[in-house]
Amino acid sequence: MEKLTYAEIDNTVLNTLEPPTRMYWTIVTLLFAGVVVGFACWTYQILLGIGVAGQNNPVNWGTYLINFVFWVGIAHSGTLISAILYLLRAEWRNPIARAAETMTVFAVMTAGLFPFIHLGRVWMVYYMIPIPNQRTLWPNFQSPLMFDVVAISTYFTVSVLFWYTGLMPDLAIVRDRATGVRKKVFRVLSLGWTGKYEQWRHYSRAYLLFAALATPLVISVHSVVSWDFALGVIPGWHTTIFAPYFVAGAIHSGLAMVLTLMIPLRKIFHYERIITGKVLERVAQTIVLTGLIVGFAYGTEQFIAWYSRNTVEMEIFRFRAVGGFALAFWIMVICNTIIPLLFFFKYFRTSIFWLFTISILINIGMWYERYVIIISSVAHDFIPHAWGQYFPTWVEFGIMLGSFSLFFFLFFLFVKHLPSVSMTEMKEKVHEEAAHG
Repeated sequence: MEKLTYAEIDNTVLNTLEPPTRMYWTIVTLLFAGVVVGFACWTYQILLGIGVAGQNNPVNWGTYLINFVFWVGIAHSGTLISAILYLLRAEWRNPIARAAETMTVFAVMTAGLFPFIHLGRVWMVYYMIPIPNQRTLWPNFQSPLMFDVVAISTYFTVSVLFWYTGLMPDLAIVRDRATGVRKKVFRVLSLGWTGKYEQWRHYSRAYLLFAALATPLVISVHSVVSWDFALGVIPGWHTTIFAPYFVAGAIHSGLAMVLTLMIPLRKIFHYERIITGKVLERVAQTIVLTGLIVGFAYGTEQFIAWYSRNTVEMEIFRFRAVGGFALAFWIMVICNTIIPLLFFFKYFRTSIFWLFTISILINIGMWYERYVIIISSVAHDFIPHAWGQYFPTWVEFGIMLGSFSLFFFLFFLFVKHLPSVSMTEMKEKVHEEAAHG
């Protein structure tokens, strides 16, 4: 990292909080319009019933579950960078950790909407809360839907606490530079932070504790999501490899989303001296590793189906590769396992254009991975006369547009109103480098 002073770090980050330009508000307005479209489509579905979506026999899990798994996966890599790499003391994580943590929080919020949307009768959601009710019904803790409620709510709570704890010293810096109402707001948000020794001691311990709590949650939450499928007897789902397969895929997609967000952020806010090319290269190198793991998982699935000599299992994997879902299958394979191998070459790892392009392709590939897993199995299960196809309706497309708009809308608000790079961790890094010459 190029040598920076404490003042340069503060000024670079605080300059991003200056009043936004007209272009910023234009983008925010467009994203908000997308959110409105999504909620309008959801309202339409609530009023007319879940039948307005394209989900029907035999495919009764559609884009809602695809997007749920996709967004949970995006969240996971944020925790990998912010928590796991913090525990491993990986120095290159510091410039991108704050944005990655924020990505986790917003992605979990977006993912958490989809079980409600998929539920259809959303007003019945309180039956999933373990409280007494007039029908003496209690949640069925053997239901995968309850798994999701418990896993996502726990993960969201820990992620928010971890994110907010890391923000506090930086909020105090903003408070000290702000005036008027803004100063009052940040005074409340910084919770009286003065930078005393005792506060730093408690801060370090709390941050370490939340990092330690978040790390196993990364593994457990997406394992739980994979059990939504693995507990079923549908061909292509009932496999023990799903938990590690889903976790690896989640980290793969999340790392790609980190690049997708960081590259424009770096350019727009002139973060080149903080989010250096070396940091982006490290993310690309990690993507090579996760891409190889995902490729190994794809191969293992095919091998298990062949080795089992179960004709139904063999047929579903043949159908995915050369049948009605072949296009989606090969988009998945090429984008997730072959294209990331380009990062073996330094030219692709150090080119901003290729880093951004490949990250977009991986995001597309990972969305199609969920599409192939969820749709193809139920569309082509045990009974040939029940085989069918699935096409999302305009309502589902509208809700999907709303979910992507919501995520980017929240992220755009964040980068302009809160420090998007951790000044505290960057200063720690500068201090350590100076101490070690």
